[in-house]
Amino acid sequence: MHKNKSYKREENKIRVFVDADSCPVKTEIYQVAKKYGIKVVIVANNYMRTPPGELIEIVTVGSESDAADIWISENCRKNDIVITSDLPLAALCIKKEARVLSPKGKVLTEESIAGPMMYREISAHLRQMGDNSLSRTQPYSQKDRSRFLQYFHQLIQSALRAEGTLKTT
Repeated sequence: MHKNKSYKREENKIRVFVDADSCPVKTEIYQVAKKYGIKVVIVANNYMRTPPGELIEIVTVGSESDAADIWISENCRKNDIVITSDLPLAALCIKKEARVLSPKGKVLTEESIAGPMMYREISAHLRQMGDNSLSRTQPYSQKDRSRFLQYFHQLIQSALRAEGTLKTT
Protein backbone atom coordinates (compact mmCIF):
# COMPACT_ATOMS: atom_id res chain seq x y z
CA MET A 1 0.00 0.00 0.00
CA HIS A 2 1.54 3.31 -1.06
CA LYS A 3 0.39 6.44 0.70
CA ASN A 4 1.86 9.89 0.62
CA LYS A 5 -0.95 11.87 2.17
CA SER A 6 -1.89 12.38 5.77
CA TYR A 7 -4.83 10.56 7.23
CA LYS A 8 -7.14 11.24 10.12
CA ARG A 9 -6.67 9.51 13.40
CA GLU A 10 -9.49 7.39 14.69
CA GLU A 11 -11.06 8.76 17.83
CA ASN A 12 -9.22 7.64 20.99
CA LYS A 13 -6.84 5.35 19.17
CA ILE A 14 -3.13 5.70 19.69
CA ARG A 15 -0.85 4.62 16.90
CA VAL A 16 2.73 3.43 16.76
CA PHE A 17 4.83 5.10 14.07
CA VAL A 18 8.02 3.28 13.12
CA ASP A 19 10.94 5.00 11.42
CA ALA A 20 11.46 1.66 9.76
CA ASP A 21 14.40 1.69 7.36
CA SER A 22 16.97 0.73 10.00
CA CYS A 23 14.75 -0.38 12.89
CA PRO A 24 15.96 -3.68 14.41
CA VAL A 25 12.80 -4.32 16.48
CA LYS A 26 10.02 -4.34 13.89
CA THR A 27 9.03 -7.94 14.70
CA GLU A 28 8.73 -7.10 18.40
CA ILE A 29 6.69 -4.00 17.60
CA TYR A 30 4.20 -6.04 15.53
CA GLN A 31 3.79 -8.62 18.29
CA VAL A 32 3.32 -6.17 21.16
CA ALA A 33 1.02 -3.82 19.24
CA LYS A 34 -1.15 -6.78 18.20
CA LYS A 35 -1.51 -7.76 21.85
CA TYR A 36 -2.89 -4.29 22.64
CA GLY A 37 -4.88 -3.93 19.41
CA ILE A 38 -2.90 -0.86 18.35
CA LYS A 39 -2.29 0.21 14.76
CA VAL A 40 1.34 0.20 13.59
CA VAL A 41 2.33 2.60 10.82
CA ILE A 42 5.57 1.54 9.14
CA VAL A 43 7.15 4.53 7.41
CA ALA A 44 9.98 3.72 5.03
CA ASN A 45 11.74 4.93 1.90
CA ASN A 46 11.12 1.59 0.16
CA TYR A 47 8.39 -1.02 0.38
CA MET A 48 8.83 -3.49 3.25
CA ARG A 49 7.24 -6.85 3.82
CA THR A 50 5.19 -7.04 6.98
CA PRO A 51 3.07 -9.72 8.57
CA PRO A 52 -0.51 -9.74 7.28
CA GLY A 53 -3.02 -7.89 9.39
CA GLU A 54 -5.32 -4.93 9.41
CA LEU A 55 -3.40 -3.28 12.25
CA ILE A 56 -0.26 -2.80 10.15
CA GLU A 57 -0.04 -0.09 7.52
CA ILE A 58 2.93 0.64 5.29
CA VAL A 59 3.61 4.18 4.14
CA THR A 60 6.26 4.37 1.42
CA VAL A 61 7.55 7.93 1.19
CA GLY A 62 10.19 7.73 -1.53
CA SER A 63 13.93 8.15 -1.40
CA GLU A 64 14.18 11.86 -0.65
CA SER A 65 16.37 12.68 2.32
CA ASP A 66 14.34 12.88 5.54
CA ALA A 67 11.06 12.04 3.75
CA ALA A 68 10.12 9.44 6.38
CA ASP A 69 10.99 11.83 9.21
CA ILE A 70 8.90 14.60 7.70
CA TRP A 71 5.91 12.29 7.18
CA ILE A 72 6.06 10.95 10.74
CA SER A 73 6.46 14.41 12.29
CA GLU A 74 3.48 15.71 10.30
CA ASN A 75 1.20 12.78 11.21
CA CYS A 76 1.97 11.90 14.82
CA ARG A 77 -0.21 13.36 17.56
CA LYS A 78 -0.40 13.55 21.33
CA ASN A 79 0.00 10.11 22.96
CA ASP A 80 1.03 8.37 19.73
CA ILE A 81 4.25 6.38 20.08
CA VAL A 82 7.15 6.98 17.71
CA ILE A 83 10.00 4.46 17.42
CA THR A 84 13.14 6.12 16.09
CA SER A 85 16.83 6.61 16.77
CA ASP A 86 16.78 9.89 14.83
CA LEU A 87 17.17 12.69 17.37
CA PRO A 88 15.88 15.57 15.20
CA LEU A 89 12.76 13.51 14.42
CA ALA A 90 12.39 12.69 18.12
CA ALA A 91 12.54 16.41 18.97
CA LEU A 92 9.78 17.23 16.46
CA CYS A 93 7.54 14.44 17.75
CA ILE A 94 8.11 15.37 21.39
CA LYS A 95 6.94 18.92 20.61
CA LYS A 96 3.67 17.37 19.37
CA GLU A 97 3.40 15.45 22.69
CA ALA A 98 4.02 12.07 21.11
CA ARG A 99 5.90 9.52 23.19
CA VAL A 100 9.24 8.60 21.67
CA LEU A 101 11.28 5.44 22.20
CA SER A 102 14.58 4.46 20.62
CA PRO A 103 15.06 0.91 19.34
CA LYS A 104 17.61 0.49 22.13
CA GLY A 105 14.88 1.11 24.70
CA LYS A 106 15.62 4.69 25.70
CA VAL A 107 12.57 6.85 26.34
CA LEU A 108 13.37 10.14 24.63
CA THR A 109 12.20 13.38 26.22
CA GLU A 110 13.06 17.01 25.64
CA GLU A 111 15.49 16.84 28.56
CA SER A 112 17.07 13.51 27.63
CA ILE A 113 17.89 14.49 24.04
CA ALA A 114 19.40 17.93 24.72
CA GLY A 115 22.90 16.56 25.47
CA PRO A 116 22.94 13.96 22.68
CA MET A 117 21.72 16.59 20.18
CA MET A 118 24.63 18.85 21.13
CA TYR A 119 27.04 15.89 20.93
CA ARG A 120 25.62 15.04 17.50
CA GLU A 121 26.30 18.56 16.23
CA ILE A 122 29.86 18.57 17.61
CA SER A 123 30.52 15.13 16.09
CA ALA A 124 29.21 16.26 12.70
CA HIS A 125 31.44 19.33 12.81
CA LEU A 126 34.48 17.22 13.72
CA ARG A 127 33.69 14.73 10.92
CA GLN A 128 33.61 17.61 8.44
CA MET A 129 37.10 18.47 9.64
CA GLY A 130 38.22 14.85 9.12
CA ASP A 131 38.19 13.78 12.79
CA ASN A 132 36.19 10.59 13.44
CA SER A 133 37.40 10.11 17.01
CA LEU A 134 33.92 10.62 18.50
CA SER A 135 32.28 7.88 16.40
CA ARG A 136 31.04 5.29 18.86
CA THR A 137 28.09 3.34 17.55
CA GLN A 138 27.59 0.27 19.71
CA PRO A 139 26.24 -2.97 18.21
CA TYR A 140 22.62 -3.83 18.99
CA SER A 141 22.43 -6.31 21.89
CA GLN A 142 19.93 -8.64 23.53
CA LYS A 143 19.98 -6.28 26.51
CA ASP A 144 18.88 -3.44 24.19
CA ARG A 145 16.05 -5.61 22.85
CA SER A 146 14.86 -6.50 26.36
CA ARG A 147 14.99 -2.87 27.48
CA PHE A 148 13.05 -1.85 24.35
CA LEU A 149 10.29 -4.38 25.08
CA GLN A 150 10.04 -3.29 28.71
CA TYR A 151 9.67 0.40 27.89
CA PHE A 152 7.48 -0.20 24.84
CA HIS A 153 4.92 -1.98 27.05
CA GLN A 154 5.14 0.85 29.60
CA LEU A 155 4.66 3.58 26.98
CA ILE A 156 1.67 1.81 25.45
CA GLN A 157 0.02 1.34 28.83
CA SER A 158 0.70 4.96 29.78
CA ALA A 159 -0.70 6.25 26.47
CA LEU A 160 -3.80 4.06 26.75
CA ARG A 161 -4.35 5.25 30.33
CA ALA A 162 -4.03 8.87 29.18
CA GLU A 163 -6.68 8.24 26.52
CA GLY A 164 -8.88 6.32 28.95
CA THR A 165 -8.79 3.15 26.86
CA LEU A 166 -6.52 0.80 28.85
CA LYS A 167 -8.30 -2.54 29.16
CA THR A 168 -7.20 -4.78 31.99
CA THR A 169 -7.52 -8.52 31.56
